[in-house]
Parts: sequence; C-alpha cells; structure tokens
Amino acid sequence: MPDTPRGTPEDVLRTYFRAKDGNRPHLMEGVFCRTARLEMIVKTDAISFPPISVGLDQIADVLVRKFAQVYDNVYSFYLERPDPRTDSDAFSCDWLVGMSAKEGGDVRVGCGRYDWRFRAQYPRLADRLVITIEAMRVLSPDLLGSVLGWMTGLPYPWCTAQEVLNTAPGIADLDPVLKYIGRDT
Repeated sequence: MPDTPRGTPEDVLRTYFRAKDGNRPHLMEGVFCRTARLEMIVKTDAISFPPISVGLDQIADVLVRKFAQVYDNVYSFYLERPDPRTDSDAFSCDWLVGMSAKEGGDVRVGCGRYDWRFRAQYPRLADRLVITIEAMRVLSPDLLGSVLGWMTGLPYPWCTAQEVLNTAPGIADLDPVLKYIGRDT
C-alpha cells in the first residue's frame, strides 16, 4: 500500500490513522494540505489539545509528534466509512480511540466526532478538520489487557457502532463512551 493517498476521502482517512496511531508524522503530508486548519472541541478534562492549529507542520506536531510523546498502544476507529460512489468535499463520522499513557500506564478510552473537509483539486487532501472529543475516560493500568483485547478484536480502521457495543468489555467506567456511541442505535 502506498504511503500517500490516491485522492479519495477513504485514502486520506486511512493515511491519517496510519500517521497518528503509528507515530509517523511524515505521512501527514498525504492527509493535510500545507494551509490546513485543525479545530479541537474538547468536552472533557481528561485530555487537552490546543483549540486551533494552522498549517501542516503545526497539525502534525499536535496530532502525531506531541501525542506520541504522551501515549502509546493507540487504536483508533471510524464508525462510518465514506461512500466511494460519491466525490464529496466533506465527510463526518463518529470515532472511538483507546490508548495508554506512557507515564503511569493509565488507559484512556474516548469517542467523538470528526468533521472533515477536502480540497476540490487533486490531490484531495484535507483543508479543514474539526475534532470533537465528547468523552474520554481514564481507567486504571490493570485494565489495559481488557481494553487492548477489545480494540484489537475490532476491524481496523472502520467498524460499526454495533460492533463496538457488542464486544465492549464489562467496565462500568466505559459507560459514557458507550452511551455516546450507541445513541443512534
């Protein structure tokens, strides 16, 4: 598989997770145009990001380099897939993420919404992304095995909300995440 997208929203989204989850900032060139804008809407105190980042370098710094300094074992999932039959300049979907903190080993599981906008010209890179973090739960390090077992059993990088809900471990602290993901099911 090439490191740069062929130009579809699906290619861009796949490359984004390869960059972010795998700590590969160089792949962000296949996701965002040089003048892209990232907006973060964070509705929890469990994680923080700058509200606005402008430009490919700054976005790669926030979403990959600095993120990878703090977290590892990152698994992210889109809960919807772009329709390959359309050539839309926008795509929105819910997401799920799980990871562990490098310092202390706390486990984090979160969810929210992505709102992507793509340039009209080729290559169809993102020129704007709004990431809304609806919930982020901090779990004890002893739950890492359960969370990673769940995450590694999901189809990556696209799965359905129902797959997430049907396979979630019985951890009460995940209820806010699962409630958000299941709100439309």
